[in-house]
Amino acid sequence: MRYIRGGDRNQASFLPARIDDYVAADAAVRVIDAFVEGLDMFGLGLVRATPAATGRPGYDPRDLLKLYIYGYLNEVRSSRKLERECRRNVELMWLLGRLAPDFKTIADFRRDNAAGIVGACRAFVLFCREQGLFAARLVALDGSKFRAVASAKRIMGERKVAEEAGRIDQQIAAYLANLDSIDAGERADSDAEQTAAALQALRARRTDLDALAARLKAEDRTSLVEGELDARPMGKGAGSKPPSYNVQTAVDAATGLIVHHEVTTEPTDNRLLHPMAKATKDAVAADTLTVVADAGYSNGADAAACENDGITPCVPANRAVNNQGDFFDRTAFIYEPQTDSFRCPAARTLVRKQILTRKQSVLYIADDCSGCALKPRCTRVERRFVQRHLYEDALQRMNARVEADPHLMRQRRCAAEHPFGTIKRMTAGGRFLTRGLTNVKTEAALSVLVYNIMRVINLIGSQSLKIRLA
Repeated sequence: MRYIRGGDRNQASFLPARIDDYVAADAAVRVIDAFVEGLDMFGLGLVRATPAATGRPGYDPRDLLKLYIYGYLNEVRSSRKLERECRRNVELMWLLGRLAPDFKTIADFRRDNAAGIVGACRAFVLFCREQGLFAARLVALDGSKFRAVASAKRIMGERKVAEEAGRIDQQIAAYLANLDSIDAGERADSDAEQTAAALQALRARRTDLDALAARLKAEDRTSLVEGELDARPMGKGAGSKPPSYNVQTAVDAATGLIVHHEVTTEPTDNRLLHPMAKATKDAVAADTLTVVADAGYSNGADAAACENDGITPCVPANRAVNNQGDFFDRTAFIYEPQTDSFRCPAARTLVRKQILTRKQSVLYIADDCSGCALKPRCTRVERRFVQRHLYEDALQRMNARVEADPHLMRQRRCAAEHPFGTIKRMTAGGRFLTRGLTNVKTEAALSVLVYNIMRVINLIGSQSLKIRLA
């Protein structure tokens, strides 16, 4: 038996005369080319959208945007790796007309055109809406943590800053004493120079720590990530939490397209229901919108705000659980709106006592629990307390929608979790390469744009999409 053998490397051959012949007719790179060529570079605000009249010609921003979209589509995000691909990747040679910009030019484009790249992502969503590719009758919200370019060791709190500042003060005092001993003796000048250099470095570090402490106080925060001040420690559980960003998406449940996304510094999703729902409604220009999310988005104030803006939220209410004993749950107490009071299982009244501003709830207290036969099943203290959320009615309506249609949560899982799985696979498990909120928003926009392009290709085919983009 023989093996399949390749051709002789030194054998002359007649290769296709056109580089276009090497690119498949249904290749995604042709879709990228058609999409970017149809964008208004000047309207997006890209640098060099209009070429300068004098000086050396620069690269067309269309070419650099194509390069980044193609790179993120193929999991090549580093500017140095993109530079190498330009010289060996046939599809990139076709896409860029055999241009090979250096890595600095590539990196500068992503840094200097944050708003324009985000606008390009938005432009594709608008294109999909105009083509009727999604109706946004039901939108699923979800969030996921993406790692920032910083180590957990760089997280600095007030205590850690104070401890390091104390150690540096001791080191500075020791170096000053060493300089005094050098001056008093006849030691070499090189020792004095080394001590002075170390002293200068310690003082510079002490200045940095003072700046961190001042920022902690000014922003009323418990911790900062040194070197990546926009990131926050995020994660579940009681262990250490790595510096991260909270990436939010709103996904059309029917098609799986991401119709809106945002990168936030909120550690949890609790305060993001209304901001994300309102931004999604504006993005799709809908009169009404139904959004479904998990219990992490449960927020009475946001639920009421959504209803006021024509948005129907469907979120399981996240209620506190009484873990102090086997006592009557708050659901056993009946609220009477006419008198703004509660009726307990023993038919006694709990009257309004005070508003708990931080908890956004009202506290009710029983008039008298003495002699009640049900008291052992109700409380250990003298009188029973019950809290009612300030937006209890909105919470109940929101929760009732989910209970009335359990299929909603299955739709949410199928729609919202798949995009994050795909994007995290393309971004090394959900890791940003750049620093600062503005730059990571640019990265997120590229990832979302690439995901949406892939999704539309799967829905209608690359040939059909290319024709619509033309």
